[in-house]
Amino acid sequence: MYLKKVEGPRAVKLPDGRTMTRADLPPATTQRWVASRKAAVVKGVLYGLISESEAKTRYALSDEELQSWIDAVGKHGEKALKATALKKYRQP
Repeated sequence: MYLKKVEGPRAVKLPDGRTMTRADLPPATTQRWVASRKAAVVKGVLYGLISESEAKTRYALSDEELQSWIDAVGKHGEKALKATALKKYRQP
């Protein structure tokens, strides 16, 4: 088996003991962003699997979009990434 050469780690250990690999990230062609895919990208960035700049380039995200996902998870948890919960977690 051949492994593709990539920058950075291939896997990281999450605080709950699970291991996250690059295979756990959504595909680069993702068009429909559900909460679980957003959460995977945020975890990848926060725990050093991919850099913020790599995530923005790979998924065509703006600075504000990625930062809003990170802020929402930091303040309210992964439930705040659901589109149906925007009003509940929005800043006044």
